Amino acid sequence: MLELNAYTYVGPEEIRRAVTAHPAGVSIHIREELDRWLQAHPDAIHEGATWVVDLTGCLRLAPRRSEHVACAGGQDVLAAGELDFQRAATGWAVTGISNQSTGYCPDTDCWAAVSAALARAGIPGPPGFTHAIVFRRCPRCGELNLVKEQWFVCAFCDADLPALWNIAPRRRVVVDEAPS
Repeated sequence: MLELNAYTYVGPEEIRRAVTAHPAGVSIHIREELDRWLQAHPDAIHEGATWVVDLTGCLRLAPRRSEHVACAGGQDVLAAGELDFQRAATGWAVTGISNQSTGYCPDTDCWAAVSAALARAGIPGPPGFTHAIVFRRCPRCGELNLVKEQWFVCAFCDADLPALWNIAPRRRVVVDEAPS
């Protein structure tokens, strides 16, 4: 069993309302489901995809320009971001992956959820984020920031940003580990 953080949607409410009618991302439990999804979405082979790991630990995919909150069906997630695919000798593999989601702003520690979801589905991937995003909320002005080059200073008001993730309250969720 893995104990992981759950992230709630922190993006604009108008986006959440605008995408409520959109279908949730497609759940990928096994490699064959990834094959079918890529056949149905051939642009994703070159553009990549939007992804979330839902609260059950399952990877969900949607076309690249989809909102993460739509991919998640409006629910909390264990992780979110964007990923890229490449054909490997044994099928498709994830070659690039980030936690870039300004709707959920997941911390980089969400990698454990991503790694478990990929392993559970039998999809090879990198050993960690190929592009990790550090999100922080400014304690002075309340704005969301993307920390670049370890510069923990608010881009809006120049206040110091905290070293630890502080976007919104989190809760812990227990999910099954990937089979060994």
